[in-house]
Amino acid sequence: MAAPDDISAEDRLIARFFRPIATDPGALGLSDDAAFIKPPPGCDLVLKTDAIVGGVHFFPEDAAQAVASKALRVNLSDLAAKGARPLGFLLSLAIPKDIKEDWLGGFAEGLRGDAVLFGCPLFGGDTDRTPGPVTASIAMFGSVPEGTMVRRAGAKAGDRVFVTGTIGDAALGVALRGGKTWKLTDAQRQHLMSRYLLPQPRNVLAEAIRNYASAAMDISDGLVGDFRKLCRASGVAADINVASVPVSDAAKTVIASDAATLELVLTGGDDYEIICTVPKKKAGSFRAAAKAAGVPVTELGEVKAGEGARFIDAAGKPLAFKRASFSHL
Repeated sequence: MAAPDDISAEDRLIARFFRPIATDPGALGLSDDAAFIKPPPGCDLVLKTDAIVGGVHFFPEDAAQAVASKALRVNLSDLAAKGARPLGFLLSLAIPKDIKEDWLGGFAEGLRGDAVLFGCPLFGGDTDRTPGPVTASIAMFGSVPEGTMVRRAGAKAGDRVFVTGTIGDAALGVALRGGKTWKLTDAQRQHLMSRYLLPQPRNVLAEAIRNYASAAMDISDGLVGDFRKLCRASGVAADINVASVPVSDAAKTVIASDAATLELVLTGGDDYEIICTVPKKKAGSFRAAAKAAGVPVTELGEVKAGEGARFIDAAGKPLAFKRASFSHL
């Protein structure tokens, strides 16, 4: 049956590609100007928004499915660091004229797959034309039991510092995409590039973070800069020996051949791992919960009184960085 003449091209696009992702009744089938959501009883809503822009957060040649997944996952990562369970999201998508329907189909496929995987349906949003690159902005909402959201502020002297996963892979992956030619195996190259292309948010660890962490945030702009933000918000200090920072075998190979890349590993960003502080008496329980969730965690050091985070080399000398973290501005 032909579509009625009064249905716009935008409405047809939404109905074809995005309505199937709007599975919650509160989305109203994307047929209204707004949607509604009812938080679980006794819970607070946790709100987060992040955008990804072509040429800034992904390469123009990246597959549409991966672009959609990254747009969703960078926001899911923030919810994980707050100890929150995802409830759903809004999408604003700005697309240039040269974007074809097969790209939109791939984008919707990637979005749908992760919406199911992480249990966060689409509730609505907006689509626009743009003369610039593709831009996908996600507004994510989640829930935590009332009063339990984990903040950046909250770390105390004596707390242990933990980080999930490995650090620096994504930044090295971007360097490879930009033409760096370190001697790596095919598997090592693929590992580094995939860490940039498709983040792995630590949402399975959200409950453990909520139960045990005194402060937490996700690492999007680099370990050094982001941990310094946490220390500043909490009004504490810490010394981190860089030898304790977990890095992948691929990253170790790069650093061994090019020592200057250590700074990129520590400050480059796009890791989407979680840095958190845990009271000493809870550290063992946190490790056990992380192991049960299948998420590797590494203890980096101890919070102390004072101000600021220092990163220390093997000789005990604080490292100075040209740029402590990635900045969009």
